[in-house]
Amino acid sequence: MSKKYSVFLVDDDKFLLDMYKRKFENDGASVEVAVGAEEALTKLRGGSKPDVLVFDIIMPGMDGLELLKVVRREKLTPDSAVVMFTNESDNKAIEEAKSLGIKGYIVKATTIPSEVIERIKKIANINTD
Repeated sequence: MSKKYSVFLVDDDKFLLDMYKRKFENDGASVEVAVGAEEALTKLRGGSKPDVLVFDIIMPGMDGLELLKVVRREKLTPDSAVVMFTNESDNKAIEEAKSLGIKGYIVKATTIPSEVIERIKKIANINTD
């Protein structure tokens, strides 16, 4: 039996959240999802401590970069690896995310789901063997 790991996915796309929730669960992860930054903050402030936080940048209301700033400022999940998973390809946004201590950056449009799972596990240094 492989080691369980926990993933928290934050996006405004419910279809994408549902699909990735299933993909990660099939890989043995426990998965929490939030539709948008406000729901994510509620869950994180409520004590959610995932191994990996996966944020979209482009979301209505508070975007992923703003969410990350709040998470860092409030020290909500200091031990979680943060991976941006987005179609935002603007270098300024990427540099800002890196300055906030993200572990990885994956562009949605160029990555198939199985690759996303593997890359996130590699970025977060999760060994499920």
